[in-house]
Amino acid sequence: MSPLSTESHRVDGHDVHEHVVTVPLDHRGGTPGTLEVFAREYVRDGRQDAPRLVFFQGGPGHPANRPDVVGGWLDRALEEFRVVLLDQRGTGRSNRLDRQSLTGAPAEQARYLRHFRADSIVADAELLRAELGGDTWAALGQSYGGFCLTTYLSQAPQGLREVFITAGLPGIETTADDVYRATYAQTAVRNEEFFARYPRDLVVAQQVADHLEGTEEFLVTGERLSSRRFRTIGIALGQVSGFDALHFALEDPFTTVHGVRRLSERFLLEMSRRLSFADHPLYALVHESIYAQGSATNWSAHRVRDEAGFALDAPEFRFTGEHVYPWQFEEDPALVPLREAAGLLAADDSLPPLYDADVLAHNTVPVAAAVYVDDMFVPYEFSRRTAQAIRGARTFVTNEYQHDGLRMDGRRLLDVLVDLARR
Repeated sequence: MSPLSTESHRVDGHDVHEHVVTVPLDHRGGTPGTLEVFAREYVRDGRQDAPRLVFFQGGPGHPANRPDVVGGWLDRALEEFRVVLLDQRGTGRSNRLDRQSLTGAPAEQARYLRHFRADSIVADAELLRAELGGDTWAALGQSYGGFCLTTYLSQAPQGLREVFITAGLPGIETTADDVYRATYAQTAVRNEEFFARYPRDLVVAQQVADHLEGTEEFLVTGERLSSRRFRTIGIALGQVSGFDALHFALEDPFTTVHGVRRLSERFLLEMSRRLSFADHPLYALVHESIYAQGSATNWSAHRVRDEAGFALDAPEFRFTGEHVYPWQFEEDPALVPLREAAGLLAADDSLPPLYDADVLAHNTVPVAAAVYVDDMFVPYEFSRRTAQAIRGARTFVTNEYQHDGLRMDGRRLLDVLVDLARR
């Protein structure tokens, strides 16, 4: 590993330090190679000696947020912490993975992707912490970031002083099939709620799906839009702001061109924005592997879809949610070159466990977690069991929020969690 390199600038009463550290590709030493890991640290004037808090972004496969203003949870955190926004490996400036950078034969690509799960992300964070001086730090994890912190508590708790998790307590012994059966059930509920609010949208969505079965329509990225891919825009139903945004997206999708009914250019542009994985291909590549612990996922979301009531020929139209399907690697140009590697990763039955139940049962790090009863992506029942399995963990259980509670009401949530952890 190379020493830390840092560049700094000023932003509205804050020092901003941009850190880069070189880490091993394989922290276990079996595969040669290195990566650069990037983190952006915010330090408010007068808080130069404050303890650090590291933020783990949701995903997988998404970089840390790039705040254009300091507000919400970040503003609250900076009142008592120096805040480190970590680009998890394979995202942002931490050796972003996509069809351009992931080279080699499919088997080589799949072996490479094994090193982009939570265990490697945690090991990267520990090396960064050591380079920043070695003091323990607080940690905040949203969604998949909470999964990473549960791994952190399992594998390197000595680096943590306190942990705050929002919408991200994973099932520590659940399989991918368990997760997707539960998330399909919650997605069905959110469909019912959405169409109850906007009954006309059920008719519109079914019309669009039927139209796509018989008419070729092409997205601005060049590929044909399929009916099954159109249904995946339902991922928006997991956010409190998603209902209205999805409703607006479905406004007037049709137009008439030379007497023929077609999808409008505006609608196709909106679908391109919502459906393309070009901005975050790693999400699609490793999404199911975050649930793999010694067993293959074998495209779990695809396998259990019909039994969950989401078959394409089901009598009632339903949007799908946070589910990745093998055929998306045939239809999305950003994913097509990575199709074989994705299939090999889905078939990999040797991915190691991410959580240690015994270590968690003897945990001594203060942990506070916000758990949302109606979360469409992280099933409440699994989160509840995990909270019970982590010694000393305290939970704020609520149905006030959907999965994006930290974005919508971050200052209040962080206040609640800090108080809960320190009681």
